[in-house]
Amino acid sequence: MSSALLIVVGLAGLLGGAELVVRGGTGLALRLGLAPIVIGVTIVAVGTSMPELAIGIDAARQGNAGLAVGNIVGANLINLLLVLGLSALISPIALETRTVRFDLPLMAAASLLLLVVALDGTLGRLDGLVLVLFGAGYTLGILRTSRRESTTARAEYDEHVRQDAGRTPARTWRDVVSLVVGIAVIVAGATLLVDGAVDAARSFGVSDAVIGLTIVALGTTAPELVTTVLSTIRGDRDIALGNLLGSSVYNVAIILGITILVSPTAVHVPDEVLGGDLLLLVAAGLASVPVFVSGSRITRLEGGLFVAAYGGYLSWLLTSQG
Repeated sequence: MSSALLIVVGLAGLLGGAELVVRGGTGLALRLGLAPIVIGVTIVAVGTSMPELAIGIDAARQGNAGLAVGNIVGANLINLLLVLGLSALISPIALETRTVRFDLPLMAAASLLLLVVALDGTLGRLDGLVLVLFGAGYTLGILRTSRRESTTARAEYDEHVRQDAGRTPARTWRDVVSLVVGIAVIVAGATLLVDGAVDAARSFGVSDAVIGLTIVALGTTAPELVTTVLSTIRGDRDIALGNLLGSSVYNVAIILGITILVSPTAVHVPDEVLGGDLLLLVAAGLASVPVFVSGSRITRLEGGLFVAAYGGYLSWLLTSQG
């Protein structure tokens, strides 16, 4: 299959899978009486992070797990700056109190934790365990805080059930199947997209370093990008925002943590990632918290600045690698 065809089929899979995930996740949240953002932060976020996990484990088995570090750092920069920025450009994002006080600070904390454990240039099994435990604690925190916000979700659920009386079980299974199939299609689509893009880039003589931090990172974050933009257009903003924030935390804590744990040797952190991209990710995460808190919304202007910042980073990366 040619590179162009792989890219086209991969994009089609991402679009179709994202539609299924948004529909299934929103319906499941209502039927379980959960806030939609909880489904987005947990199930949808983990599902759309599967490409990063697959790449990380494959790299670890080949003794080159350091590539996974660069991929995840690049992916989170895309999530924070490009995906969130594009979503805000489409429509300003109003943030809930829980999101401001919990998810956003922990997203920045996950990046800072990765920097701290990577300062010596290597990531061992203890570091991997610390990251996984951070991810587990984050998940427990989501479940605990969601209980305080269940009233609105329960009211929406009750109204939904009244409209579909007697058909809830069948529709619940439909939501679950839609969610699972959507995640599977997204992962498959991302794999095809990455394969096609890498083949095309290499045919033009682009270096592996640039491919890893740009094309592979863009390909593995394509599920988050498509799901977030599609959710924004459909008006299911909580799923979109939850997916984005959850994926960013899980990429660092769970995905990279598992990659480190399964690696036969300590994972080397590339110097250019430690001294450049990772520092930029931490700085972007910390700098964005005040933006999120101010007015509890992200305006179109701020979204545009996020996108511009990623454009500047991409230009710097291509120039420095050239």
